[in-house]
Amino acid sequence: MKIYPAIDIKDGKCVRLFQGLADQVTEYGNSPVDMASTWISQGAKRLHLVDLDGAFNGSEAARNSILDIRKATDLPLQVGGGIRSVEDVKVYLDAGLDRVIVGTMAIEKPELLKELVAEYGEKIVVSVDAKDGLVTTRGWVEVSEKKAVTLFKELNAVGVKTVVYTDISRDGAMIGPNIEALVAANNVFEGTVIASGGISSEADIYALEKAGITDVIVGKALYEGKIDLAKLEEK
Repeated sequence: MKIYPAIDIKDGKCVRLFQGLADQVTEYGNSPVDMASTWISQGAKRLHLVDLDGAFNGSEAARNSILDIRKATDLPLQVGGGIRSVEDVKVYLDAGLDRVIVGTMAIEKPELLKELVAEYGEKIVVSVDAKDGLVTTRGWVEVSEKKAVTLFKELNAVGVKTVVYTDISRDGAMIGPNIEALVAANNVFEGTVIASGGISSEADIYALEKAGITDVIVGKALYEGKIDLAKLEEK
């Protein structure tokens, strides 16, 4: 399994949200850079960074923290949250981040997504965030009429190689991942599906692995000490 410790940044602090709700915040530290160092010291081989300020209100407040993490480590980094233009993508890729994750753009600007994939290839990752099987946008605030399965088929046609699939109802809830939905996504999408949302224990990670999911983002379970990252990375 490839494990991505998540560092979600809001108002300059490391936080976790419950079901993606901006007013359901738990703070876990004031320094995203220090948090990155913590996970690296425990054996992290890659990191998943999220700009919640950008996702919710288009602010660039978290950008400097993300770039500071890039300066502090050579580990592979992927970043998402509020990336809705070519300029947003270029800022991060030009700064040396390895992959940029877009979500709203994939729904609202499919032609732009196609151009980005043509230019940057596997560096462009799409975040498919679903609620009751329907794709959400704008920091999970707006629910579209597009089914997640339909979007996966469209992303295959565009040439997207990696998606992050999140069941919003499980995100931050520590109730286990939606394995059925993830397997369905894995059966439709031709590239790599990164599981996100609901991971509560090492048993959840093993269950995903058994189901054929090879990549997983872990957030609250790490912060709450429910998962021993060093132990998992040793395997």
